[in-house]
Amino acid sequence: MAQLEVMISGGFNGPYNAMLPEFQKMTGITVTTKSGASQGSGPKTIKAQLGSGMTADVVILSREGLTELMAAGKIIPGSDVDLAMAPLGLGVPAGTPKPDLSTTQAFKEALIKAKRIVVPGSTSGIYLTKELFPSLGLADQITVTVTERGSQATTLLAAKEVNVTIQPSSEIVNVAGVDYVGRIPNELQLIQTFSAAIVAGSTQRESAQKLIQYLSSAKAIDPIKNRGMDLVSK
Repeated sequence: MAQLEVMISGGFNGPYNAMLPEFQKMTGITVTTKSGASQGSGPKTIKAQLGSGMTADVVILSREGLTELMAAGKIIPGSDVDLAMAPLGLGVPAGTPKPDLSTTQAFKEALIKAKRIVVPGSTSGIYLTKELFPSLGLADQITVTVTERGSQATTLLAAKEVNVTIQPSSEIVNVAGVDYVGRIPNELQLIQTFSAAIVAGSTQRESAQKLIQYLSSAKAIDPIKNRGMDLVSK
């Protein structure tokens, strides 16, 4: 029985979890899933975990994070495949009023009114805290909590410890205690591509390739669309 280890960040988790049981049933390959952030500075990033000796055959993360792994020689060249794209979305605690996101000004006012914002410390959070919020002049008008993982951000939101989260839409859709409001305005967007690749040193290359092919096949179309993501332009 083939055993496969996958390390995945939050962005593609929804489609992955929806598709995994069928893949295991169809192929007889047993998959163990580990979790890590695409980017960031903590010990929970995929890069840090691989660097400290954690094993994986396949990684699934943002293209930005994958580029870092490739530069570090952690990925088998040519094994990377783009799976789906996730626009940034905004979420509020379930049952609370949904702000207007139709224009940059409306979005900005919604954040000032919300005051307490949470973002994940990975690719999207880096963009929001270093680029978007400063460019909108929001630095002094909002309080931003940065969590290591997107799932921690939605947990804080569901508990009403913060009023708004901004993170990849796929990490907000279908989360208990959270209402997905919608995508942030196009001109402010960071659309992340989530990709899979085989880790250098993997002894399960054939099984790893089968999984990546399955996740990028036509079977992925509905799971991707149902979780707030977009198909990769071919």
